[in-house]
Amino acid sequence: MACPSGSIRYNTTLCACPPGRLLNVAADACTLFTANTTIIVDTGVDYYAASFPETIFSFDSIKRFTQSQALFLEATAILLLSWLAFCIFLRFMKVGDGRNAWFQIRWWISRLDICFSTRHWLEDQKVVKKRKTELGGTLSIASWILFTGLFAALLYQIIWKRTIEIHNVRATNGPDLASFNNDVEINITTVSSMSCSNLRSTYTLVMGSPGLVDYRVASLSSFADFSCHNTSEGPTVTLRCSNCQLSQDNYYFSWQFVDLPNNPATAVGFQFNLSSNAHDNEKHVSSVSGTLRNGSTVDDGPVTFRGNDTNLLKFNFFPRIYHNIHDLKLIQPLFHEFLPGSVFRDASQLQSSLESANGIINITLYVNFLSAYIVEIDNQSIMGPVSFLADLGGLYCISIGIFYYFLVQCEYRVKRLRNEDAVLRQIRHRLKAQERWDKLRKYVMYTWGCKALEENYTNSTTEPHCSDCMMHSVRRSGSLHTSRSRKQSHIKETINLSKKLSLPSKKNAAPECTQLQEVSTHVAGAGNLDRMSESRCDTTQKHELCSTADEKQQSIELQENSMSSASVLSCTDDRVIPPLPALELKAGSDMDMTDVQKNIKLLYEYNAMLREKLVATHSILRDIVTEPSAMSRDKR
Repeated sequence: MACPSGSIRYNTTLCACPPGRLLNVAADACTLFTANTTIIVDTGVDYYAASFPETIFSFDSIKRFTQSQALFLEATAILLLSWLAFCIFLRFMKVGDGRNAWFQIRWWISRLDICFSTRHWLEDQKVVKKRKTELGGTLSIASWILFTGLFAALLYQIIWKRTIEIHNVRATNGPDLASFNNDVEINITTVSSMSCSNLRSTYTLVMGSPGLVDYRVASLSSFADFSCHNTSEGPTVTLRCSNCQLSQDNYYFSWQFVDLPNNPATAVGFQFNLSSNAHDNEKHVSSVSGTLRNGSTVDDGPVTFRGNDTNLLKFNFFPRIYHNIHDLKLIQPLFHEFLPGSVFRDASQLQSSLESANGIINITLYVNFLSAYIVEIDNQSIMGPVSFLADLGGLYCISIGIFYYFLVQCEYRVKRLRNEDAVLRQIRHRLKAQERWDKLRKYVMYTWGCKALEENYTNSTTEPHCSDCMMHSVRRSGSLHTSRSRKQSHIKETINLSKKLSLPSKKNAAPECTQLQEVSTHVAGAGNLDRMSESRCDTTQKHELCSTADEKQQSIELQENSMSSASVLSCTDDRVIPPLPALELKAGSDMDMTDVQKNIKLLYEYNAMLREKLVATHSILRDIVTEPSAMSRDKR
């Protein structure tokens, strides 16, 4: 048969792996045995600042996910820089008329100014008021991002290093040692190509030190259950002791592996796992585990264990009492020393040993129970509620202080930033006013049916007339009394006068005359339509208008008859309405109540004069309106 790759031959036909190499069945080759020789110790006890049920919250998952405070600090720095970069990018975007998305984002950032809204730049002798600026919102959120990151790092520190262990060593007595009832399990794996068929054991237990009075030999079954099972690494010897009571300091367990046909007794290392837990508490398990490849401290080269010399594995058992966990009594196993037996480092020497056909591997497990002293463990919290609140307040002050310094420096050096909130507020107020005006315009259009207030009113060449809206109102409410309709017509004329009549100047006399002619014509036509609606419309059709042909004909006649009168009325010079009287204003404390009364009196007399002229003008317009109506009756 062909030997595996990298193997050596002995007895002409048999194959074996060189020193330090193990047969890989899948690859059919001898591979070098390499393993991590770090010894792992687990006390089985962990401390939490607050106790939560594991089904609700587990700090172990946090510790596995976050290995250090640097993770929180790096995440905080990345998030903080991203936020500041985003806000700087928004500063270069145009806000326009306040309808685009950039303005909305910048406006809501300014609303997030929760930390510095009363700490912005203020002039001397100015009332402190709450202002929310975009810069303040940016720095407020930045301060909270920094505070949240530092707070997370503080919580991690509390979870990870919230307590310190206090160890007290005291001498023991018999009752103290008798109270340690633990379940102990010992697993020793011989890394090799052997199986449990190569195992030979005496099944005896040696207690005490040979040659001394405490030396004892007993059956292994009286102390622990001995078993062996095959694994992928090699045969594993297991010793289980339930409710173990260690009465001696030294315990020795020995077994050996022998050669079988075509299966020599060779090994390249040992793996061990010792665990212990209280008999009535399986939650806390203390253990020690590791791998042994070479016992030499000088040469770390690969070796193969084979020979009569014993491979000694030494372990110590420490009795511990955890006062902070309901006086838990737990035995802590620790690895002490490995003394290798017969080993081979050279392939030729190993080949000679294999050909002798009397190979053996002796293994002895030595357990030293340190019964002279007991280690008492208690924990002391290094983070109380007062210190936690002090740290929390310090982190908050640091976060706010850093960005408050930036705010002061920016507003001190850039004057435009001192009142930057006014720009966004003016845009938003103008936008709100436009939206409210649009709602009002739609309401008036829906209520009065005024066509001049349609959506495309900006493209229309004619200006809106409130008289049109009032006319639709009269048509739909034909059941109103005659006195009410006259009152509405009086209001229409007054509104038309207030909207259209303006004082002509010397330069613009002709345009003003034309404008007043249109106003008088419109008023005359509106008054005539009201009277015709009252006289000619039937009572059963109060909400309908009279025929369109009659209206057009009467409107043409009214325009022709009122043209001359309107032109005479409107074409006036500057002497009709005198200028506004000058008010006497005195600066400082020279102004007294007499001057105020004098100014009010002048304004009152001026308003009274304007009212007289308005009444006179109104009477002339009424005569103009009634004259075409009388002429139309005479024609009929």
